[in-house]
Amino acid sequence: MSASRQSGTTDELGPEEPRPGGAELLAALLDGMDAALCAFDADGVVTHWNREAERILGWRADEAVGRRGFAGWAVRTADATEVEGRLLSAMHASGRRVDEFALLTRDGGRVLVRTQSAPVRGGDGKPSGVYCAFSEVHTQIDLERSIALSEALFDNASWGVVLVDADLRPAVVNEHAARALRASRTALLGRPLGEVLAQGVEELESALTHVLAEGAPPAPAEMWVAVRGDGGGGGDSGDGGEPERRCWRSGFLRLGSPLAEEPVPLGVGWLFLDVTEAKQTEQEAAQLRFRSQQLHRAARAAAECENPMEAVTVQLDFALAGFADHALIDVVAGEEPELRLVRTVASPAGAPGPRVPGGKSRLPVRYPEGHPAPQCVERVGTVRAGAGLATPERAREWAAARQWPESTVHALCAVLRSRGRTLGVVTFLRGAARPQFERADVMYAESVAARVAASLDLAGAQ
Repeated sequence: MSASRQSGTTDELGPEEPRPGGAELLAALLDGMDAALCAFDADGVVTHWNREAERILGWRADEAVGRRGFAGWAVRTADATEVEGRLLSAMHASGRRVDEFALLTRDGGRVLVRTQSAPVRGGDGKPSGVYCAFSEVHTQIDLERSIALSEALFDNASWGVVLVDADLRPAVVNEHAARALRASRTALLGRPLGEVLAQGVEELESALTHVLAEGAPPAPAEMWVAVRGDGGGGGDSGDGGEPERRCWRSGFLRLGSPLAEEPVPLGVGWLFLDVTEAKQTEQEAAQLRFRSQQLHRAARAAAECENPMEAVTVQLDFALAGFADHALIDVVAGEEPELRLVRTVASPAGAPGPRVPGGKSRLPVRYPEGHPAPQCVERVGTVRAGAGLATPERAREWAAARQWPESTVHALCAVLRSRGRTLGVVTFLRGAARPQFERADVMYAESVAARVAASLDLAGAQ
């Protein structure tokens, strides 16, 4: 009955497939190795020789197997005793031994190889031979250099190094990059970049995607990013304001597996260096050059104006370029304590905003208490104001209450003085698309105000 069942089972599954024997499997494993390998029995006779050994030295397996030692064919006769002694001594060692030898190739050349030898033990546990894996020294050194370079980059590099996987998530992060991203090296692993960066993540992910698909760009790219204050998941900045923007000069390398038959992307190597201070200095220098040129051009254009009030308008038009959206001039009418400001010039002409009577009518602007323009005149100094973090609706209400165009969110008032007298105030206005006024903007506005005041003084004297 048992035999019948076994017979029936065999009929259902079909004839048994031939299975590779131990010798065939061992041969396949040896020939598939990336390292050259040979083995010796207890008498020093070569028993195994794989294809990588044939590639390096040129000796085929049928020429190597069965030979006793390396003397006269793979090693110079003068060196054979020393080489074979060191190789076979590994049979009685407790672990692997590493040596370097000069071996002979089939065509008579010499190859310096690095060997790792270890004993082969029989079923009784006693040494029965030795196997020796070897590779060309320069190949081994190249590998060690690559490993050493990787370790140095991820430990001691003075710029950020991040290995990003094919899913655009950090896989390895060095210490410098972890500090720049404000998190520990382990906390960043596997996190989406959007959890780490508050701004600039779209640009960075687009660059990484391009590198995975097309390869590394020909030159580094400068990206402005803002890092979340806690390295991901929390607020944007420690003080509750806008996150600080940084400029990172970034280089990218596509990483592929050297073991695959076809290129398989392993990810992208992202190297970056913080160049924020250098970029800001460069931008400030360019801005200073541009503003100096504008002041020079405005002075030349104003000098050709017959009417001093026309010169005032020309100077404001030149000052607005790249600086503000609107400019207003209010001149002082009356004396303290009944100080009145009369709207005289608005640039650009016809810009949207409240129409305030002034000019020849000499009707004062009804500024509410605490308005920056009267404050500027009273203090004889520059005043800055802003809508802050108000909603767009509240910002429009804020601007309308101050007699400014509804798009205004930042204002700077500079006093107009000439010959020791306060003539009025010039107000520069910016919309939400521009940043708030900084100290460098104040200095520029005061330079424009000094030139405008001279023209106003001349107009009053005529």
